[in-house]
Amino acid sequence: MRRGCKRAQLWLMLAIGAASLAAADARAQTKIRLGKAQAQNFAFLPADVGLAAGIFKRHGIDLEIANFGGDARLVQAMSADAIDVAFGGGPTIAFEVKGAPMLAVAALANRPATIMLVVAKDGPIKSEEDLRGRTVSVSTTGSLTYWLAQELSRSHGWGADGIKIAPLGTTTAQAAALKTRQVDGVVTETSTVLRLVEEGTGRILVRFGERIPEFHVHVIFARKALIERNPDALRNFLEAVLESVQYMRDHKEETIAANMRVAEVSKSVATANYEELMPIFNPTARFDARALEVLARSFVEMGALTEKPDMTRLYTEAFLPAR
Repeated sequence: MRRGCKRAQLWLMLAIGAASLAAADARAQTKIRLGKAQAQNFAFLPADVGLAAGIFKRHGIDLEIANFGGDARLVQAMSADAIDVAFGGGPTIAFEVKGAPMLAVAALANRPATIMLVVAKDGPIKSEEDLRGRTVSVSTTGSLTYWLAQELSRSHGWGADGIKIAPLGTTTAQAAALKTRQVDGVVTETSTVLRLVEEGTGRILVRFGERIPEFHVHVIFARKALIERNPDALRNFLEAVLESVQYMRDHKEETIAANMRVAEVSKSVATANYEELMPIFNPTARFDARALEVLARSFVEMGALTEKPDMTRLYTEAFLPAR
């Protein structure tokens, strides 16, 4: 009787201890609201992979993910305190100069291989020369896709407006515009491009990663209020992102499956994404001076700023893990 009573007390103590640990773990979780400039962009997949694998939870982050139709809308959400951190394009740094309450805190990916220009497979555009005077869609004015379209036009000596640019928002809207011949081409992320190719609708005309080797195509931003209020949560979040990228390198099949689910693409498209884009992730997430110089130039060329800013004031590496 006494032995049974002691056994019951032991189980009760274990149950109370387990409940206390669970409660402590729940209390340790800090809610972080993440915004992604595009839902389907492979470079933003570490958030989804890390969430599913429990990586963010292990780092004390209760992650909530929201998707937006381009960088401009992402910045609007940041300004409205709808998100705490953001995965956006490198040129989005220019919004900081204009007063957006955020700071670049990590260089997520380098060469702009996540962006391509796709044209109708049976359309009139057969070469880059055929793009002059034609209309291509991008996500939003002032976005990375907008600048890349301008840069392509300038590279042919046509000036910034040699190609007509139509901001259409989401990748879904852009793909529909190409299919209905409302635009002659689409500058967008690889999942949408590869899906159009797989469907027999599109043909890849330009791979921007081959044209611009020094760049920070995607950057992580943090709201200044988060930096001031909870810097440790930001550190934990960035550690979780880098761990999630490494997890993607080590778990190819799981990453491909996640890309199929998040981007709603076939296994062949998801596999092509993985093989083509995993190399662009920045393993340290630290910024490169030459890439920042190209970004500074892009701000002026796209008309976002009248002169190149002091880039050292627009980013910090203070919250990244030690080398």
